[in-house]
Amino acid sequence: MNLFKRNRSGAPSCAVQTADGYSSSRPFFVAGERSDYMERRLYCALRDRVPLIGGALDKIVRLTGSFEVRCGSRSAENALNDFLRGVKVGANGRGIYSFISSYLSQLLTCGTAVGEIVPYGDKSGIAALYNSNLDDVELRRGDDPLTLRIFSRRSGSAVPVRNPSLILVSALNPSPGEIYGVSVLRGLPFVSDILMKIFHSIGENWERVGNVRFAVSCPSDGSNARERANQIARQWSLAMGDKEHAKDFVSVGDVSIKVIGADNQILDSEVPVRQILEQMVAKLSVPPFLLGLSWSSTERMASQQCDILTSELEWYRHLLEPVIEKICRVFFRMNGYDERMEIVWSNINLQDETQLAQARLWNAQALETELRNAEVRSDEQRRNNQEGLPR
Repeated sequence: MNLFKRNRSGAPSCAVQTADGYSSSRPFFVAGERSDYMERRLYCALRDRVPLIGGALDKIVRLTGSFEVRCGSRSAENALNDFLRGVKVGANGRGIYSFISSYLSQLLTCGTAVGEIVPYGDKSGIAALYNSNLDDVELRRGDDPLTLRIFSRRSGSAVPVRNPSLILVSALNPSPGEIYGVSVLRGLPFVSDILMKIFHSIGENWERVGNVRFAVSCPSDGSNARERANQIARQWSLAMGDKEHAKDFVSVGDVSIKVIGADNQILDSEVPVRQILEQMVAKLSVPPFLLGLSWSSTERMASQQCDILTSELEWYRHLLEPVIEKICRVFFRMNGYDERMEIVWSNINLQDETQLAQARLWNAQALETELRNAEVRSDEQRRNNQEGLPR
């Protein structure tokens, strides 16, 4: 399939239905929307400010892996693969993986993801895929609980989209009766706030320790105490003011210099920080060693953690499959191909290659033994039949 045919390059694409909102300024809110908007902003800020959360979500997106779509027709499969590799995504993206990565990232962070299939103006094919901003889209329940209505926010009002069949919507673990999903970060703002307070306190304490404050004191004889204190203050300021060259401070008499706060000890933050990080890791289901946390763990424990992460990634793949199938089916309909297809995901490889090879060897040996036993039983049955003995 040639994506740069003459009739395609000249055909204008349809306007994006879920764009051109007012998410940049957000001057006002519609009824019942403010809490959802503030919750999304909280999760996005949490992902940006806590490196462990952002790194965990990025690794989940990358470890989800790649896929290929197989069709019964070779021509349809080649055309679809060309389309998936070169489809335009947003303003500067290219390829289905660019769209799916952004879609899954939004789904994990906000609990709900919305995308759009943008066709050409003459409906001759798909021009692009678009990752919608949730601030520009509003989801409502239809006339019955099984119907979903999609609205686009334009100039402060919610307008129903013209062609909802081109809109892609996914919800992550929605509560019963709800249409919006639940973010994987729900429950983390509380522990994250404690973690940020600890880091902020550590930063302030180290700023005080790094930029040392001194207390200069001398006994007072009563006659010229003020004059002597001013003289010591001037000389001390001159000695400490030159940052490039070291200067000595010389004084006559009993003068003592102490570091302010030197007798106080900074609280040990290793234990509380680790406890908070353990809560985050338990929520995100990502093994600690993948996040750069050098916690002591046995080889068996690491293998079990990888198995748990694999099951999580399989679940996210199940959520993405309807989205991929819908994109492919729209492509087939617009190009007149049969819609039968199969999505085949790549293997999730989180284990050691030696262990995987050993497991394949054991499976092959077990299969060989089973075939040999079946052959022996077949030979015995053949001999019994020839001798006329009962089975």
